[in-house]
Amino acid sequence: MATEELFREDACLRECEAQVLAVDERGIQLDRTVFYPLGGGQAGDSGVLRLADGREIAIADTRKGTQPGEIVHVPAPGADVSALQPGQRVSARIDWQRRHRHMRFHTATHLLCALVPHPVDGCSITADYARLDFHMTDPLDKQQLTEGLARLVAEAHPVSHRWISEAELDAKPELVRSMSVQPPRGQGRVRVLDIEGVDLQPCGGTHVTNTADIGAVVVTKIEKKSAKTRRVVLGFADAPGG
Repeated sequence: MATEELFREDACLRECEAQVLAVDERGIQLDRTVFYPLGGGQAGDSGVLRLADGREIAIADTRKGTQPGEIVHVPAPGADVSALQPGQRVSARIDWQRRHRHMRFHTATHLLCALVPHPVDGCSITADYARLDFHMTDPLDKQQLTEGLARLVAEAHPVSHRWISEAELDAKPELVRSMSVQPPRGQGRVRVLDIEGVDLQPCGGTHVTNTADIGAVVVTKIEKKSAKTRRVVLGFADAPGG
C-alpha cells in the first residue's frame, strides 16, 4: 500500500490529515504523510499522530516498508496503538525542530560536495551532526572547508528540486556523486536537487529553500578512514562543542 509522500514536494510541511491504511508489528501506515523515512543517509522523522478524540501516539522513527512506496511510522516504546483501525482519520505532525536540523545539515552536505569534487562513498545526516565520506587520497583542510561553507551560506543561493527522466540521468551520469546510494529506478523519473550555481545531483531528501537558511555550520573533524577514504564531519557553530 503506497503512501503519498508530501515531503517530496514541500519539505516545510509540518502536519497533514491522513487515513490509517494498516497497523501491524512494524508500525502504522498512512495514505499520505509529511514524515520522511530513513533513507539516502538522512534519519527518519519523529513526531506524533493525533486522533480525533485528542489522544496522541508518539512516533519515534519512520522507515520504508518492505514493498515499494510503503512508509511505516514506528511508535515510541510503550505507545498504545490499540485504538487505531484501518480507515481511521488522524493528524500527522513531525517534530519540526529536529526535521529542520536535518534539512539544514542535508543542504550543507551538498555544499560540501561542491567544495570537495570527489565521489561520495558514505553519508549520515542526523539532528546533531552530518558526515560525508569522500573517495580520495588527498588531504583536506578543516579551516579551508569551514570558510568555503560559510561563503556559500552567505551567498544565499536558492535551493529547489525538480524531476528529470531516467533517460536524462543516463545521458548525464556525472550528476550522480554517490557511490553508496544510487538514485531509485523504476518510476521513470528521478528527483534532483539544484542549488543554483553550486550543485546539481539526484537526491530525495529534505532541504532548506536557500543556503542562507543553513546558518553557521563548521567542519568539526576530518578523518582518514582508509587509504582512499576521507571523512568530513559537520556541526552547527552554535551547538555545544561546535
